[in-house]
Amino acid sequence: MIIALDGPAASGKGTLARQLAEHFGLKHLDTGLTYRAVAAALLARGLPLGDEKLAISVAQNLDLGALDRNQLSAHEIGEAASRIAVLSGLREELVRLQRAFAESDEGAVLDGRDIGTVVCPNATAKLFVTAAPEARAKRRTDELQSKGIPAVFDEILEDLKRRDTRDSTRKDSPLLPASDAHLLDTTEMDIETAFKAAVDIVTRAAAA
Repeated sequence: MIIALDGPAASGKGTLARQLAEHFGLKHLDTGLTYRAVAAALLARGLPLGDEKLAISVAQNLDLGALDRNQLSAHEIGEAASRIAVLSGLREELVRLQRAFAESDEGAVLDGRDIGTVVCPNATAKLFVTAAPEARAKRRTDELQSKGIPAVFDEILEDLKRRDTRDSTRKDSPLLPASDAHLLDTTEMDIETAFKAAVDIVTRAAAA
């Protein structure tokens, strides 16, 4: 079973993906972390973000099963990851690695921007998780502040809108729902309600 979740930042897809993985007994991969891991390595070494060969070399040495979400959650890493995500060669290499992760063993839950459209087009179930930009910005602001990290709602809202535009208009693998994806709008949902809806979608897709 392969479950694909796509959607913009702070839509809730990451939390849902982790919960679905636990519920169905599957591995989980936040594909955004693969880009963040490459970006973090380049930043740590003071290397240019636009050097595609360097980025690919870093990607080839990643252990996709050992990516640390907490270590890679810094805002500057997210910004750098969004910038290197437009490198076609890097995307091809990471997609290859992500697909291999999904197709091994009993399957997996993957979340990102292009899982249902590019990485796993034949996934058992596809969900496109979205929410209004203001709702997403509030969630991200609350999350950061709860960790003691300074966060300003208006700045985060503008940042999310910039990332949405960049992700949805890029040439390679733009952020778009797959034609057979189930839309899940979490704007007015708490996580429990969203999780129940997601489980129902996956269960029906698997039965079909």
